[in-house]
Amino acid sequence: MSRFAIAGIQMHITTHRNLEEMRQRMEILFHLYPWVQMVVFSELAAHGPALHAAQPMGGSFEKEFSEMARHYDTWLIPGSYFEELNGAVYNTTPVFNPEGEVVTRYRKMFPFTPYEKGVTPGTEFCVFDVPDVGRFGVSICYDLWFPEVTRTLTAMGAEVIINPVLASFVDRPADLAIAQGSAAMFQSYIFHINGLLAGGNGYSMVIDPAGQILHRGNVQEEMIPIEVDFDLVRRQRERGVLNMGQPLKSFRDNAVPFPVYQPEFDRTYLNSLGPLEKPGRPTGPKAVAALPAVAPETVKKTG
Repeated sequence: MSRFAIAGIQMHITTHRNLEEMRQRMEILFHLYPWVQMVVFSELAAHGPALHAAQPMGGSFEKEFSEMARHYDTWLIPGSYFEELNGAVYNTTPVFNPEGEVVTRYRKMFPFTPYEKGVTPGTEFCVFDVPDVGRFGVSICYDLWFPEVTRTLTAMGAEVIINPVLASFVDRPADLAIAQGSAAMFQSYIFHINGLLAGGNGYSMVIDPAGQILHRGNVQEEMIPIEVDFDLVRRQRERGVLNMGQPLKSFRDNAVPFPVYQPEFDRTYLNSLGPLEKPGRPTGPKAVAALPAVAPETVKKTG
């Protein structure tokens, strides 16, 4: 089977329990689009960005996700939730098969530091297979800003990248550009699914392996059913993006060891950038110096 139907759900998220709302959206989704085979929600869809809602692996959230997957006979990627594990809290995405079994879990490697406080970075990459279909990779939101993550997933054979998002900041246009560029660079479908309200500012996007946008979302609730074609991914990786560049092969065949990844690399410049912390309001003489100059002719005279 070459084609596989995936639906992203962009919905309103609160900082309380959202599982009943997720269940309702799935009910509507399968009434409208019974041919969908996988459902993807946004990052932290279960409870929003509420660290106090963290619960152990296999807890009540996962039990209810499992029941949803079984009930609708679908693969389910329910966004993520805060998971307590060995005294730490992770931002974790479980993956359920249609039997309701957890086939894998992914823990976000790049929490949105310094804003995503109290979350421990994961250390393991995540790919999984849908039998007789193809291989999927999972990353979460800010992970997409680090091409090393997507490169590793595609080097492990991932053909579709599932990327649940909770994005609501002023850098959202950069998120979308990175999602589109990543799809072309790594010749992969990317499902970049955001939430609303406490779950983000929407604009979910689905991109094909040539970097062409299949769906550009808005700021309302949306159901985004897209049928992907694994033969298209494989053909483009063999022949090139639109029969042009073949970046995965070029990277494979390149002999440069990339010194920035070596332990002995000189990190003087990177270390000079200062600590990873939220910017504060400028104070003192430097604050005045930091203000933009205003040309006299742009000042409107009054009186």
